[in-house]
Amino acid sequence: MITEIEIEGFKSLEKVHLKLGGLNLFVGTNASGKSNFLDALRVFQGVGYGYTLDEIFNGRPNLSGAEAWEPIRGGWPWIPFRGARSLRDTQILLRAVLKLSAGKLGDYRLTLSSDRLAVRSEKLEVDSRLLFSAVENENEYLDVELCSGKKFSIESRGPVLASLLHEEDLDRADRDVVKACLRFFINVQRLEPSVPLLRAYTRASRATPRMGENGENFAGLIKTIIAYKDLRSAYVSWLSQLTPTDLEDVAILKGALGEPLFGIKAGGHVIPAPSLSDGTLRFAALVAAFFQLDMPDIITIEEIENGIHPSRLRLLLELLKSQSGGPGRSGPQVFATTHSPFVLSWLDESDFATTFVCKRDEETGASIIKPLSEVPRLVELARKRPIGDLFAEGWLEGVL
Repeated sequence: MITEIEIEGFKSLEKVHLKLGGLNLFVGTNASGKSNFLDALRVFQGVGYGYTLDEIFNGRPNLSGAEAWEPIRGGWPWIPFRGARSLRDTQILLRAVLKLSAGKLGDYRLTLSSDRLAVRSEKLEVDSRLLFSAVENENEYLDVELCSGKKFSIESRGPVLASLLHEEDLDRADRDVVKACLRFFINVQRLEPSVPLLRAYTRASRATPRMGENGENFAGLIKTIIAYKDLRSAYVSWLSQLTPTDLEDVAILKGALGEPLFGIKAGGHVIPAPSLSDGTLRFAALVAAFFQLDMPDIITIEEIENGIHPSRLRLLLELLKSQSGGPGRSGPQVFATTHSPFVLSWLDESDFATTFVCKRDEETGASIIKPLSEVPRLVELARKRPIGDLFAEGWLEGVL
């Protein structure tokens, strides 16, 4: 789990430092910085894959069987914070503190040049012990030093972290730490369910342990879930709270080649996916994401309220809170954005520390991101009236 994140000079995030939890909600108007924060998480994912900076920010095609990678929104020209007078001699900082296995804490820090695609410095500390450091020299190469004392230089066009797996000078324990960091950065699922894909047959006839980010293999995942009695019962229980009260079960229909199609059983009939509403399908996909056999470490969801009736948003919020990771829970860490005051109205005070309100400063263009727990007088006011009303009236933005 990412327990802490620090971002400077990235898009509208001039200077952001947040303490995170299992479920992290970001609320604000359009262009307030919510999606830019999720873009920063994608940079860490690109680091985990070992991509160059050009590949991370500008994308890479699907060539020679290699995985395609979508560019960060806007590509490199739109990555550096534009509020500064000049991009020269400024930098981008991306830092993540990770809670690793065996109680270890990994502190990864990456700084990039703002005026060119180059790493300026990079380092990883584990429980305050330096595992490696890299600093750009005057020849635009990175001087790398490992904890073993070994030194070498490489090009500064990409992060060092992934390449450490090939270093024989790292002992087994340190190599395992590097693997854990890379695995956590990589194992991210960015959920953006596409209703046409959810309505379609899954191409493969076999059951699948994970759904695609846009809903690919949705029916294949449901086929996997219903093969396990406990998973099936839990999934149907969540789904029945949104869909018609006579929902009995979920079903898998088969195409001509045995390819699966999602459906529900209600009122003695099987209703196939093409006949279900957009909201029902989207909710069914979001719920299924938390019962995947191949569970990601991080799930990101943009605008969780899309297609969901306001009266059912409480159920979605309960799902996210109960199934996300955290103290005593083993679920994925969740990062979600919302514009909905109805979502805020269902929050408890215990959620305030990891619910962040975002606002764009009109003068500097910088995004201000604060947890609700640090908004002046909010806790006191929330005991008298719903937070959703304060958000809808613009009070939350005005007080930042």
